[in-house]
Amino acid sequence: MSQNIKTTVNATEYPPQLKHKTIFAAFNDLQPGEAMLLVNDHDPVPLRFQFDAMHPGQFTWEYLEQGPETFQVKIGKNE
Repeated sequence: MSQNIKTTVNATEYPPQLKHKTIFAAFNDLQPGEAMLLVNDHDPVPLRFQFDAMHPGQFTWEYLEQGPETFQVKIGKNE
């Protein structure tokens, strides 16, 4: 399934205490079949674990760029 990117969240623009809150708010705003692009300055592995815990089986996770300075992840909401 090819998901269209609806929004981009550049996590480097947010203070640490707001990053995950902002990312999850953007994900929650997606309709099934839509995706968001996450841009970050490090591999967001802890965020992936949090997605697994909070939204098991409800999302896709595709790296579009894997560092070393920039990471881009396409996070989709399953239909």
